[in-house]
Amino acid sequence: MAVNARQVASSAIVYRTGRLFFELIDCYAPALETLALLGETLKHALINMLTMQNSMNTRVHPDWINQNFEWYRAAWIECGELIEHYGYKWWKKQSPDMEQVRLEVIDIWHFGLSAMFQADKSIEQMAAEIEQAITGHTPSALDVREATEALALNALQTHGFSPALFWDLMLASGLDFNALYSAYVGKNVLNFFRQDNGYQDGSYKKNWDGKEDNEHLVELIEALDKQADDFAQQVYQALEQRYQELVRD
Repeated sequence: MAVNARQVASSAIVYRTGRLFFELIDCYAPALETLALLGETLKHALINMLTMQNSMNTRVHPDWINQNFEWYRAAWIECGELIEHYGYKWWKKQSPDMEQVRLEVIDIWHFGLSAMFQADKSIEQMAAEIEQAITGHTPSALDVREATEALALNALQTHGFSPALFWDLMLASGLDFNALYSAYVGKNVLNFFRQDNGYQDGSYKKNWDGKEDNEHLVELIEALDKQADDFAQQVYQALEQRYQELVRD
């Protein structure tokens, strides 16, 4: 069955009183050395992330898939922001801010997942295609700047998104699939939190006591159990508590 952006495509997502709570599919793998060992875990995680991304995008526009938004453009612009955090100016001293670099990698993945949606394909089909692209790819061992440029160039040339080239960037930034998944869930929950608190009408405050909400998210996730069944709900509640303490009060 093809994806309908109006439809929540999995029981992995539950809405209650306008707030989003996730019952996450059990797809946190232990530390794995090779993609071959990921097996069904990789596919299930991709289905879960695609489902979550569809729900987030549907929150912004009920028929988002048919709007032909330029997700590829958002992805390559994020690539530029990543390079800013990593550093490229040989004429001055710069130290890579790898925490921010990895946050940009997660943002790029959100846009990349969105770019790969097609109205005539189911989430399961798209997950299978992404899995095939990743497992059939030999990592390039490019450094962060080179991997970022390769991904951005591909987006500009194809107006699409390459999971394989993204994989190179993920590895170059020091992330593995486990870290990508948990960080993606956290950022997805933050995006819902933003929407719940006035992101579209401009009333949401992105800066909390001198730091962006992204930075608070990283701090809060560190203190949580990423393997917990209610991990996403814990993230939402932690964000809500800190926002109440630092912004609303």
